[in-house]
Amino acid sequence: MRVLILGSGGREHAIGWKVSSSSLLEGLFFGPGNAGTAALGENVDLDPMDFAAVEAFVRERNIDMVVVGPEAPLAGGIVDHFAKVKGLEKVAVIGPGKEGAQLESSKKFAKEFMKRHRIPSAKYGAFGKGQVREAVAFLKTMKAPYVVKASGLAAGKGVIVTEDYAEAEKAVKEMIRGEAFGGAGKEVVIEEFLKGVEVSMFAVTDGEAWRLLPSAMDYKRIGEGNTGLNTGGMGAISPVPHVSPEFMEKVKNQVVIPTIRGIQRDGFDYKGFLFFGLMKVQGDPYVIEYNCRLGDPETQIILALLETDLLHLMDGLSNGLLSEIDVALSPRAAATITVASAGYPGPYEKGVPMELPAANDLEDDQLLFHAGTRLEGDQVVTAGGRVMACIGMDAELEKAVEKAYGLVDKVKYEGKTFRTDIGSVG
Repeated sequence: MRVLILGSGGREHAIGWKVSSSSLLEGLFFGPGNAGTAALGENVDLDPMDFAAVEAFVRERNIDMVVVGPEAPLAGGIVDHFAKVKGLEKVAVIGPGKEGAQLESSKKFAKEFMKRHRIPSAKYGAFGKGQVREAVAFLKTMKAPYVVKASGLAAGKGVIVTEDYAEAEKAVKEMIRGEAFGGAGKEVVIEEFLKGVEVSMFAVTDGEAWRLLPSAMDYKRIGEGNTGLNTGGMGAISPVPHVSPEFMEKVKNQVVIPTIRGIQRDGFDYKGFLFFGLMKVQGDPYVIEYNCRLGDPETQIILALLETDLLHLMDGLSNGLLSEIDVALSPRAAATITVASAGYPGPYEKGVPMELPAANDLEDDQLLFHAGTRLEGDQVVTAGGRVMACIGMDAELEKAVEKAYGLVDKVKYEGKTFRTDIGSVG
């Protein structure tokens, strides 16, 4: 199979790394990719949101499968685009159609979906244009901490959690008026705060059958002890220590199965990955959010622990044959540490030269994925806020974390920023 992976981050490098080991693979392309993906296949100057350009490349290079990494092309309807194009109906595009992708692209849509299909979630109110007064009135009925979310896509940063009512009210007004998070915030969701422990769960589905991937815990905040601004993710661990077999049964029966049934009943075209952002509250799972693709940085460790051929798995789900495929998962643990640019998630400098370890300098249980990098000649330089993902694996989580940090030490560039407490705080 000839495969095109859309995106340029650590997630796409990890997907490419996993796919590259498949006996089914004949050609691998990244649009646009990064300095790391260039070692696995061919980087192509493609904008994932330019569907016409993607279509032209798929025709020109006889691509069999398009794997959509980021959320924006799915929300924009890339799956629907290819379904309508003559001559490309047999190209597998991994991800849901535009309607199903609203589970991620609209928090209001997702909350209504959960309510309709009786999936446990926090109490909420949703408000849009001209409803500032109603939104503020609803906010006054809530207790601190206050949770205010931009309903649309905001790159994982459109959530305000604060003890300060005045700050929450200001956020509500600014979002609805379009002064915060652009179009993503013009519709706002105000939620009850759930106190518990966050868990990330991933599944693959062809709309009928489903298979679970390893659980993970993502560290969103920039600062030590889970403080400071939200980011796209500063690290992750898997498995999650507080996820017991009993909790997993609750997740399957109260969240996963009702979600898949809801997708079926609502008639969504859904052949791809599904992320469940959960909160474990007094032993029970509550859905905080859905994502319609693999998360970043969790993908980097999820795929490290996946023993099944990923390309075979995606080929099966695209053909509606997922029920015939068993997913094998490693019993080991994995950790990833995000190495970022100075200033992230605020303004940061790009083009900083990097010194990276050679492949033979990595241990067997270490992996290095590029996130925000590019090549300037033969020199790798920074090109994003999150720059690298350093992965460690071991039978014990504590040792996996140690190996990940051992790899962080080998990544060198001016302004290198990372958290030192991944895996040691909940």
